[in-house]
Amino acid sequence: MVNYPDGRKSHFQTETVSAAHRGMELEADINSTNRWYLDQDIAVIYKKPTPVQIVKVDYPARSAAKISEAYFKVPSTTDYNGIYKGKYLDFEAKECALKTSFPIKSIHPHQIRHLDNVTRHGAIAFVIVRFTHLGETYYVIASEMTEYIRTCGRSSIPYKWFQEHGYMIPYNYVKPVDYLQIVDRLYFKEKK
Repeated sequence: MVNYPDGRKSHFQTETVSAAHRGMELEADINSTNRWYLDQDIAVIYKKPTPVQIVKVDYPARSAAKISEAYFKVPSTTDYNGIYKGKYLDFEAKECALKTSFPIKSIHPHQIRHLDNVTRHGAIAFVIVRFTHLGETYYVIASEMTEYIRTCGRSSIPYKWFQEHGYMIPYNYVKPVDYLQIVDRLYFKEKK
């Protein structure tokens, strides 16, 4: 296992990750990449907050309010949105601990509807899937993935499908998930 100078562990490790923390490393890598995009004035992309209804707050001290009960208001849509080169971007990010397939239940029906809706209105919509045991991260066009989900008649998407229909995002220490290089290739090709 490789550890980085800032204490972060490599995403190429093969340890088991609890369900509570699954997705956190990919999220951290995307957040780091998004900070770099913002610092370089390349794009403005943020993680969407999850809407929460606070029900009960305890006040043990005036300066130490503690939320003791809260509920999700509504299911959130996707993880990230923002703007790049004048285009709206919207995407979901998922980690998968399996080596041979991605469980379709990992993407909820309301997220599929949302990705279809924003695509229909001209957004660049996609899904980033990281196969943690393989150390591979894929960019998949949302409409291709949602169409496959609707028509495949399966409970999972084979890893091979990602190899054939997705775009591998190479790891980079400065931009761990540099997905905009794929967006550039697909949507902002140089005219010759």
